[in-house]
Amino acid sequence: MGLAVVGAGFGRTGTMSLKIALEKLGYGRCYHMSEVLKFHPKHMKYWAAAHRGERVDWNRLFEGYQAAVDWPSCGFWRELSQYYPESKVILTKREAKQWHESVLRTIYPAFLAMRASDDAGWRATADWINFMVYHGFFDDRIEDETHALRLYHAHNQAVEQSVPSHRLLVMDGEQTWEPLCGFFGCPVPDEPYPVLNTSEEFLANSGSTVTGFSSG
Repeated sequence: MGLAVVGAGFGRTGTMSLKIALEKLGYGRCYHMSEVLKFHPKHMKYWAAAHRGERVDWNRLFEGYQAAVDWPSCGFWRELSQYYPESKVILTKREAKQWHESVLRTIYPAFLAMRASDDAGWRATADWINFMVYHGFFDDRIEDETHALRLYHAHNQAVEQSVPSHRLLVMDGEQTWEPLCGFFGCPVPDEPYPVLNTSEEFLANSGSTVTGFSSG
């Protein structure tokens, strides 16, 4: 079947909430960093290959999924939206400085703790995350606000300028059901839009390294 929805937004822009929302709207299981860490650690080598520019069988990688959000897939929004030309693209955004502050308060410290772990498996996972995200995308300068925000804005601008308007939904700021359901032409669920893994919840649950890094 392939992907029907490609999420282009960075982690810490509401991607975990979007994952759950898409699943509630009938898009099956939604691929997310949490899925990689909890269920598909073997996928890391395929993502690393894709990052090196090698060919990857996307259909095999996303078998059983109809949507993908968060890292690592958001870093391949262009390739995925082209490979799945009928897919819709969703760009989640938030105020740039708030996004950067949230990263430095939550997933980045979790990554550093994973990297310093006595467990070789966690260190290997941290090496992969670094290769894909902190070194691979942010050039080892995620703590440099000016640099990180420049890349954040450039990424969002590239998505908005490249994806045709009929395929693109930009969810900027507080997320609700209405724009999402209007985009898909489906009824609004009779329940609140999911709000998961806020910074406060993340810090309260930071004892779990997997939960820590994988939130959006």
